[in-house]
Amino acid sequence: MILNFKKEKLLKIALILTAVLAVFILYFYTLGNKIIVQNEDVYYEDEVSDREVVGSEDDDSPKSGILGTSCKNAEKRAYAVMMAADRVARPLSGVSEADLVFEMPVITDGITRYMAIFQCEEPKEIGSIRSARHDFINLALGLDAIYAHWGGSEFALNKLREGIIDNIDALVNPHDAYYRKSTARAPHNGFTSFERLDEAASKLGYRLTTKFSGYPHTKDESVRNRDYEINIPYPSPYNVKFRYDSESNSYLRSTGGFKEVDKNNNRQVKVKNLVVMKAVSKQIKDQYNDVDLENSGELTVYRNGEIILGSWEKRSDRYYFLNNNKEEIEFTPGKIWVSIIQPNQDIFIKNL
Repeated sequence: MILNFKKEKLLKIALILTAVLAVFILYFYTLGNKIIVQNEDVYYEDEVSDREVVGSEDDDSPKSGILGTSCKNAEKRAYAVMMAADRVARPLSGVSEADLVFEMPVITDGITRYMAIFQCEEPKEIGSIRSARHDFINLALGLDAIYAHWGGSEFALNKLREGIIDNIDALVNPHDAYYRKSTARAPHNGFTSFERLDEAASKLGYRLTTKFSGYPHTKDESVRNRDYEINIPYPSPYNVKFRYDSESNSYLRSTGGFKEVDKNNNRQVKVKNLVVMKAVSKQIKDQYNDVDLENSGELTVYRNGEIILGSWEKRSDRYYFLNNNKEEIEFTPGKIWVSIIQPNQDIFIKNL
């Protein structure tokens, strides 16, 4: 009888714990998941800004040279913001709102980093912000962007001291362009916003009108009705997959085995164009490498469900993406992601 009593008591305790767990799960996936509190700011999932920043490819409004669609900031200079790719920094804030993102290794065969280009959309928070690396500066120059970063390598800072590009450095933090968050772990606790960068650039006296000539664009029309997966061979946990979704004619990004989700809106990063550039990377000192982006190299462009082989070339005004006939490749109107890999790395494609 004592044994049966103990069994009944244990069963009751198990039922109570199960009920508590069920309530917790229900809270997390309903009420508890509706808002994300960051310091004193509250961000709602699927929050839609009342600002009309991105429009159609067909209307007569000024069009972004990057996106190929109309937006209210189409004539403004973009901001090229250095962002972390480290797992501890994810999910990043603002990454889904970038018009274009460049991704490449900052250690050969190792850590990657992003440079996100913001022009049309105006994120309320961008981060975490990371240091400047010299390889990214030419890419920012090719877009006539204002470079935003938190300090930098000696190689990058030497170039910046020459005044080759307008930049906003968080170590100087002009006009409170940046801030740190107590809820994030250092060194991934540095953040900014489009509004802060815009105010700092204006007060610094930087030119605010873009001179970027723009990319050519084609129609948003899928040429296939079957999904597939593109694997970018960065080492784990920086390994990347893009899933082509034929229904939306878009490429959805995952990294390190998880969806690349934006902390601002809880949406997976989705682009209309994926560009893979090949360039030699080599270590030059300690934890710093050099990526050869000065001349040309192999290129693959994924857009509208199709695959286009060609080459990239750096010219005096910007980088050009060319097909095998040396004609400039037209992008599908919309966001672009550029992944830079080494010549000995191969892309793996899996049909779904």
